[in-house]
Amino acid sequence: MSQGIESSPVRQQRAAALDALRGLSILLMLFASSIPFGVLPSWMYHAQEPPPTHIFNANLPGITWVDLVFPFFLFTMGAAIPLALSRRLKDGISPWRVLPAVIWRWILLVGFALYVSQIRPQVISNNPDWRVWLLALLGFALLFPILAKLPGSWSTTTKYSVRAVGWVGAVLLMVFLRFPDGTGFSLYRSDIIILVLANVALFGGVIWLFTRERLFVRLGIMGLLVAMRLSAHTPGWIQVFWNYSPISWAYQFRFLQYLLIAFPGTIVGDMMIKWMGQTAGASVSEPRWNGSKLASIAFLMIAVNAAVVIGLKAQWVLGTLIVTVVLCAAGWMLVDGPGSSTENLIRRFYRWGVYWLFLGLLFEPYEGGIKKDPATLSYYFVTSGLAIFVLIALMISLDILKQRKGFQFLIDSGQNPMIAYAGINSLILPLLAITRLDVLLQILTPTPWLGVLRGAFVTYLIALATTLFTRKKVFLRT
Repeated sequence: MSQGIESSPVRQQRAAALDALRGLSILLMLFASSIPFGVLPSWMYHAQEPPPTHIFNANLPGITWVDLVFPFFLFTMGAAIPLALSRRLKDGISPWRVLPAVIWRWILLVGFALYVSQIRPQVISNNPDWRVWLLALLGFALLFPILAKLPGSWSTTTKYSVRAVGWVGAVLLMVFLRFPDGTGFSLYRSDIIILVLANVALFGGVIWLFTRERLFVRLGIMGLLVAMRLSAHTPGWIQVFWNYSPISWAYQFRFLQYLLIAFPGTIVGDMMIKWMGQTAGASVSEPRWNGSKLASIAFLMIAVNAAVVIGLKAQWVLGTLIVTVVLCAAGWMLVDGPGSSTENLIRRFYRWGVYWLFLGLLFEPYEGGIKKDPATLSYYFVTSGLAIFVLIALMISLDILKQRKGFQFLIDSGQNPMIAYAGINSLILPLLAITRLDVLLQILTPTPWLGVLRGAFVTYLIALATTLFTRKKVFLRT
């Protein structure tokens, strides 16, 4: 028996570990975009864009830590779909009545992808001055009346008025903005990452709504998607359908390949719903894992991530497979004999993580080795497994060992990712430029590795700003 590390009943409003994983992925994404360009070792950049030239090489296999952040965020989006939509399905509400909310979210995300790309100072001007920085700040501020969760005490008229001010302001800004090439607003000047997320949110949400109690149907859809993904390389009707995009600025069928990361996330989300829904009156066993065992499991989850990324970056494919087998076998023994609900959940997570990871490793030789871009089948499944392992490590830290204080900034950032994503370019950089602190930072960090510290500091600033918004209960929501 354990020492009572975990309280028996699980009663939570949010999954803190999932928020922390989302926060970790968004902050690492922003950090990767803030480090010096072209002068660091290749493992500090996307594997297919090595320094010093960063010329894209589709034939270069491997992944780095930078290649994990986007799929980790996709995974958390998938896991959040059941958690968010299940609240709307209470009291027997039909999925058809929830469907408009899913479609509206897609519309807002597409709008966010268009808007956030066009308010970036570096997009507005090749040499931003104080006017450009102020425009970027204005663009950032206008996101709040449009997307912020407004106080429930406000009247309906007040809420609609605030929304109207935001929308009118944003439209006018887009109308009057001019870019270095002389053009104005364009539907094809968009943030590709958010656009992919919008498509995944739409189709992932719809599919989950109608397969939420039929996991095998969802897995079957995954199989069909894999078949289409494989056949899209060969000329024929599937290739035509795969590449057909009548409104490519908002929807592209090929983006749906990233459901192969989101679907494993929905499976995790389904399990989390049951875990979070336990009541105090439920029969819950006592925890059996002591602190040393929990720490060993958490450490092993991170060790597997490190071993897989290092091994595949170096293309030690067979060696990576052997090491992963050994580490996962050790993990299989460690997660044996769970007692509490959280320990049982971790064991189920672990088994799914092992499955996705090895499915990806067995696909690794296909398509010339694992790659983020163009994304390979190996990439989808390997990163899904690794995301589950990081989630396990976070669950142990937050839900069992109760070490929330050290992870609170990740949780806050994960609860408010749209502020973090838009804010680094349209809040932090303008403020640093207007106050001339950006010049001071450049002087203090002249070397490549000091430049990494500069990127870490800028990332810390946006994490701090996001935390302040979150603590004040100011959220951007789609």
